[in-house]
This record gives sequence, C-alpha cells and structure tokens, in this order.
Amino acid sequence: MNPILLKTIENLDVSSIPEKRKSILDTITTSIQNRLINNLPVNINFICTHNSRRSHLSQIWMQTFAHYFKKTLITCYSGGTEATRIAPQVITVLKDQGFAINKLSNEKNSIYTIKYDKNSMPIIGFSKEYFHNFNPSTDFTAILTCSQADEGCPFVPGSDQRIALTYEDPKVYDNTELEKQKYTERSTQIATELFYIINSLI
Repeated sequence: MNPILLKTIENLDVSSIPEKRKSILDTITTSIQNRLINNLPVNINFICTHNSRRSHLSQIWMQTFAHYFKKTLITCYSGGTEATRIAPQVITVLKDQGFAINKLSNEKNSIYTIKYDKNSMPIIGFSKEYFHNFNPSTDFTAILTCSQADEGCPFVPGSDQRIALTYEDPKVYDNTELEKQKYTERSTQIATELFYIINSLI
C-alpha cells in the first residue's frame, strides 16, 4: 500500500466511536461473520441518494480494509436512488489520504480507477443507481449511508439484509472555508467505523 494510505489507516482511532454507534456497527460485523464462517461470499452495496459522496467513501474504504485484513470473500459496491457524479471533493480527499486515482473519462459522470495498492485491481468509481447492472442484483447486504435513502428505500430488491448506517452529508459545506476540513472529517469517520467492523471479524 501507499505509505500515505498506510499512515492514514494507522492513525484511525476506533476508541473515538460512541458506544451507541458501535451497536449498529456490531450488527454489520455479525452479518458479515455469519457468511464468512460458512465460506460464503459477502457482497455489500452502500446506497445513498445521489451516489456522489458517502456511498463512494464507504465502498472504497470497506474494500480497502477487506484487502488490508485479507478478507478476500468481501466485495463492495455503491449506488444511489439516482445517478449524478462522484463529487470532486471526494476524489481530492481520497488522494490526500493516500489513494492513487485516475480519471478515465471527462464526462459529467466521469469514471475513475481508485487503487489502494499498486498491485491490486482498482475499484471502478462512477455514479450509478443501486440497481445498475454493475452491482449485484441478488444475495447482497444493502447498507444505507444517508437518511434520505434510508427513508426512500424501505425495501431494497434483491438484498438479503438492509441496514441503516447514516452519515452527515459534507455537501452542506461545499464552497465554504470548512469544505476541505469537513470532507476529511467525514472520510475519516467512515474509515474509522468500517475499520472497526472488519477488524472485529474473527
């Protein structure tokens, strides 16, 4: 892994996670563990309204930790209730935290390759609806990362489990002096919580 990314991971502080929050995270850990015990693949689709910020951060960090902890049966995806684009601030903060990112297209909804390790296959990042054919259609866990998606998707077709793990949207700080700080905070919070989940697996 990139030394900057490794340092970012090493600096994560799981003791900062509130106990009430850990109870939600433990539910996700148990769900994953139940499948791994039976040597079954674990497909996780992180869903937010626009598949622009929180769902991508969650997908990328969770897949990174699956690699970091050698949980090869875990594959992560993301989607939205509608497709928009990956917010450029998300690309910036991930680069700052040590990911190698390349833009493959210059469309409104650009496609990116996101690498946590130079010798691993990249994550392909672009905004899509959660039921896009790039994502699994059955036998996956749906994790809702925003309250709007949680309310708008009471049932996610094809999922075997639906869990709400919502985060505050850093979008509210766009074009303010707090923009960079808040995107970093949100990415770090998501990374910390997902690290806690994967690190808790047997």
